Amino acid sequence: MSTADIKLTGLVPDHLRVRSARILIEGLEVQADIGFHDFEIGAPQRLLISVEVWLETPDLPPDDDPSRAWNYDFLRTEIHEIAAARRYNLQETLAKAIFDRVAAFRGIRALRLRLSKPDVYPDAEGVGVEIASFAGLWP
Repeated sequence: MSTADIKLTGLVPDHLRVRSARILIEGLEVQADIGFHDFEIGAPQRLLISVEVWLETPDLPPDDDPSRAWNYDFLRTEIHEIAAARRYNLQETLAKAIFDRVAAFRGIRALRLRLSKPDVYPDAEGVGVEIASFAGLWP
């Protein structure tokens, strides 16, 4: 008997059942024409973007069928397209544009987006913004 044949149905106690599901893209690197200083205009900068998407239902796919998975490629492509679509003065403006697009996807209960410029200060990992559809650390 292989591990694929082992059935655990009914063995997991109810208090340990899955109650939340979250999709993550962490530290996605994109290039964007962003910033309002003269030296930034027309000089694309490296940005790191992280998106956390809490799903409305915690139900995981009942099998290992890839067609039932969340489409990370689509999310990644949307973020790249928005970052490249125009020039941005503010990180907040770009963050809101990405946030609004992801929030429009079906099946989302909560959303957090983090965007930072990692190359601004030599003594900091990055400077940026974080926005969320909820107050506090978790929805």
